Amino acid sequence: MNYNIDTLTKIIKLGRPHVLAGDFLLFTMGALLALLFHAEFFLSKFVLGYSILFTAHLAVHYSNDYFDVEVDKHNQSNPISSGRGILVENPQLRELSKTISIIIMVLSISLAAVFTALFAYPISFFLFFLFGNLLAWFYTAPPIKLVYRRMGEIANVVAVIIFLGAGYFTMMGTLDLLFLVFSIPVVFLQLIFINSFEIPDMEGDKLGGKITWIVSWGREFGFRLIALCGALATLSFLLLSFTNLFPSNMDFRVLTAISLIILTLGIIEVVKNPLDKESATKFCTINVFALFLMSILIDTYFLYLVR
Repeated sequence: MNYNIDTLTKIIKLGRPHVLAGDFLLFTMGALLALLFHAEFFLSKFVLGYSILFTAHLAVHYSNDYFDVEVDKHNQSNPISSGRGILVENPQLRELSKTISIIIMVLSISLAAVFTALFAYPISFFLFFLFGNLLAWFYTAPPIKLVYRRMGEIANVVAVIIFLGAGYFTMMGTLDLLFLVFSIPVVFLQLIFINSFEIPDMEGDKLGGKITWIVSWGREFGFRLIALCGALATLSFLLLSFTNLFPSNMDFRVLTAISLIILTLGIIEVVKNPLDKESATKFCTINVFALFLMSILIDTYFLYLVR
């Protein structure tokens, strides 16, 4: 195969680097949360820990496009799924995409083993990332194919706990109840994220055999769920402000205010009820960028607290 600039560009786009920014923000959020609980910061841990997550997340983009190629024939690329469809138009890259995914996944697992040994972490740290890699692979890979068996949304909820937990585990050396409590509103935000990706693809996913919540119950359900999850995320942050579980300098009213961004969008979408593909895609794109903004704001606030 002739690897010219155009081919290399397509291979890079398959990795969807713009989406990878989200896992960095969540990893950093988890790491900063650990620091707020008086974990000690080590740059070497942060870099190596994030490298494990980065390679795991990168690998899944290549494997998903490989196993989703038949579905992608029915879907069009949009601003939040840039890169998808490359294997449909360039079938000669399919096997390469699968090979890249396997190599990067093995690298991620190997880095997890190195980290565990280097910093004398419990074996659970290695198993945590091993599970994450396997979850990512079998999201679309046979024989499990989670997203084709009504388990895609559940897998994504687990994934966001892994993204956030990777940073926390890396810095703290364990996962504890306080981390899980903080994860509750983040899970609701992740449901908004995954539904915003699924809503534009409703027709294509149905034709390709994916059984997502949107395929099962439609776009109107999806937008109502987004509004509900926005309300639950806001309420969760608000309720956490009345507990004594977290450090006194953490003002959850700030996080509550930040979460109003996505709640407001959810309410607007329920009122507008954009059921056609073009309008729905526009609103979903705004949702995704709003979630990125919220992550940046939360990370910035945590960084201010630990400075």
